[in-house]
Amino acid sequence: MTLSPARVPGTGPGSGPAVRRLTATLYGYAFLDDFVLLYPVYALLFSDTGLTVWQISSLFCLWSLTGVLLEIPSGAWADAVSRRLLLWFGPLLTAAGFTLWVLAPSYWAFALGFVLWGAKGALGSGALEALVYEELDRLGAADRYGAVMGRARAAGLVAVMAAMPLTGPVYAFGGYPAVGLASVLACLLTAATATRFPEHREPAGAAKDVDACREGPGDGTGEGLGDTVSNTPGDGWARTLRAGLAEARGNRSVRGALLLVPAVTAVWGALDEYTPLLVRDTGVEESTVPNWLLLIWAGATVGGLLAGAGRRLGTGGFAGLLAVSAVALAAGAWVRTPAGIGLVALAFCGFQLASVLADARLQDRIGGTGRATLTSVAGVGTDLTTIAVYGAYGVIGSATTHGAAFALFAVPYLVTAALLAVVGKGAGEKRTGGRRAARAARTSGSRARP
Repeated sequence: MTLSPARVPGTGPGSGPAVRRLTATLYGYAFLDDFVLLYPVYALLFSDTGLTVWQISSLFCLWSLTGVLLEIPSGAWADAVSRRLLLWFGPLLTAAGFTLWVLAPSYWAFALGFVLWGAKGALGSGALEALVYEELDRLGAADRYGAVMGRARAAGLVAVMAAMPLTGPVYAFGGYPAVGLASVLACLLTAATATRFPEHREPAGAAKDVDACREGPGDGTGEGLGDTVSNTPGDGWARTLRAGLAEARGNRSVRGALLLVPAVTAVWGALDEYTPLLVRDTGVEESTVPNWLLLIWAGATVGGLLAGAGRRLGTGGFAGLLAVSAVALAAGAWVRTPAGIGLVALAFCGFQLASVLADARLQDRIGGTGRATLTSVAGVGTDLTTIAVYGAYGVIGSATTHGAAFALFAVPYLVTAALLAVVGKGAGEKRTGGRRAARAARTSGSRARP
């Protein structure tokens, strides 16, 4: 029998040591996961090893395709066994890949490293969101999910910005081996931090008596309930996969939320890879490009921090957020001046906020046991859309300027905003009609009384 996490009595949103333990572990995990000194220089490592541009591009495609192939199976696995297990095992795969890169640099070593890195991303995608949401829900703080995940994403971006100035001195001291060693250590620390995640749930497919689960070890606060989970999937993997996909097919609200995640996340996530080229096209000095990139990443960081307040946005407000961000992206990129980069940073702030809110909407609508599975389905949609954006940008960017290409990719966001505005208007009219019908029924009922 599959059980949902039991609510802990007497715990309020945002209070208690259990919530603090969960959020502290999450923020530490997010920071360490992105505190990788290889990030700013791995493309240089590939080039210095002798790889051509098409070989480097093929590595990026292999990285994305690995995630596409493993995303849904790993999500179902996370629902069938322990999500915490996947979260600490994944960084070990990345550590192995980085070790290969610096000890035996070659095309095939880089390819294997990207496969391991892609597998790590697939293992964590879905598992992390599902674990955090259900732990918050157990503590009566599910409404804080958006704010918590927004801060976690901001912590990851802060880690990237913190790693950049450290990479130069470490590289000057010991070259790529030293940078690689520091990156491997960060991965090991990430895995160690993941073991601190609480996990109070029964994996799908595990047969336990309801009362026995409720009487599990603990101190009366629920802290020990279900903390040990079975790692034997049995037939749970296939069952959770079918259950998750069935919920997506049968629930229109879930389907809409699944489609919204890639629609919001994929385009700006792919454009991020081309921001150095956009900045350089504004005419700034090569040495100042990282400083302008920090401005863009700072905008995205602020967007993550605003997620708590953004939860109050309705469908119409969400559509307005996308529309304003799209206009800022198009205008900032089109002018091709350093001042325009500020508008791009504002756009990335809005897109990061919208991405967190889209994920929160999906988690709120999932009602079954296949939370990680459905989150992974959304991840696959994001990965496939991202690959399509890479291909489209290769064609468009070759035929025009980077500023024009960025401006053109603002159009999908305007289309999404328009569709959401129509949906929001229809829902509003439906609610208004329902209230009018209720008032009419009450009025007619009162008139009918003797």
